[in-house]
This record gives sequence, C-alpha cells and structure tokens, in this order.
Amino acid sequence: MRMYAGNRSRKLMLAFRHMLPVLVVFHSLVCALLIFLILLHSGRDAGLSGAFGVGSSSGSFGGSSAIVEKNLDRITVVVAVLFFISTYLLVKHY
Repeated sequence: MRMYAGNRSRKLMLAFRHMLPVLVVFHSLVCALLIFLILLHSGRDAGLSGAFGVGSSSGSFGGSSAIVEKNLDRITVVVAVLFFISTYLLVKHY
C-alpha cells in the first residue's frame, strides 16, 4: 500500500514539474494585471484612473463612477486571490 502511495505522489510531482513553466507565465501575467488594476484605483490624487475616466463624477454614463469603482474593486480582489494561489503553488513546488 505504501508503494502505491509513493508512486502516485511521484507521478503527481512529475506532472506538476511539466506545468511549472505554464504556472510561471500565468503568475507573471497575474502580477502585471494586479499592478495595473491597483494603479487604476482612485486615490488622493486620483492616480491613473483619472486618465481613463474612472474617477470622474460627470461621465457619459450619468455619474456611474461609483459602480465602476465597485466593479474595479471586485476585479482587483479576484486577481489578488489568483496571485495568492499562484504564489502558493510556486512556493509549494520548491
């Protein structure tokens, strides 16, 4: 029974080793996306979100900047969770 469990974990590690380059590329893309999303948030000086019209109160959608900010928050949280999971998987590998 122990031999089977050892073979199973060995196969799993070999499969994960082949997925490592894909995970590194995914992690790099998530890092860049997370940085971009954080810079889009409006802060004290309105950050980069002013350049894209996110922070403006008078927009073409009739002042729906609060909805855009809320959706931006949600997307940032999802990308941050993906960043955490990919970081955990990379650390677990080593």
